[in-house]
Amino acid sequence: METKTIPTKNGHALNGFSIEDIGDDHLFTSLDTPMNPNAFDMSDKEKKERISILFSEIMDVMGLDLTDDSLQGTPDRVAKMYIEEIFSGLDPKNKPKVALFDNKYQYNQMLVEKDITFYSNCEHHFVPIIGKAHVAYISSGKVIGLSKLNRIVQYYAKRPQVQERLTQQIANELKNVLGTEDVAIVIDAKHLCVSSRGVKDDTSTTITTYYGGAFNTPEKINELQNYINS
Repeated sequence: METKTIPTKNGHALNGFSIEDIGDDHLFTSLDTPMNPNAFDMSDKEKKERISILFSEIMDVMGLDLTDDSLQGTPDRVAKMYIEEIFSGLDPKNKPKVALFDNKYQYNQMLVEKDITFYSNCEHHFVPIIGKAHVAYISSGKVIGLSKLNRIVQYYAKRPQVQERLTQQIANELKNVLGTEDVAIVIDAKHLCVSSRGVKDDTSTTITTYYGGAFNTPEKINELQNYINS
């Protein structure tokens, strides 16, 4: 059967389907977070001022009374939250600084940091993704502080995300920092774009994995899963 290419609004098509055809279906188009080349031309202060104005317009369009005591500060609060908190991972200046240490204990088995709670946001609807990340690596001679594993997860989670990309970004960062392919990531998350809207399935979760180097064997995968499930 011939695949018909349907152009989207911007003149492109994804696998032959338009944005309307795709609807709520899941998309994963890039390992890098899609960013404009001028993403950091404005200061954080300018961004917050602009977002506040735009969010005021959204609230006004929805018919909300911005003179109400409870609502008049909302645009500023949202702008501050976007830039300083839930989307702070978009800015490279917020990337955690990582120090490595010699593996003086000569520990050559897997190290697992499990149940790292994170909050992200789906880039398709800008609603929360809530989950846990399990991170493991085998030292190639250097070790990383445990808290830095958490901070790396949080940095990449704090941006509009797709779970597959989040998994890959954490894995790639750890491989680069630690200088080893022996890295594994398991993420188990609930997507509110699924549970609170659309199909409204409140029981399902999504699991994504990355197994690199020595972890990419049935024995090591089973060992890691045993640690995670214990």
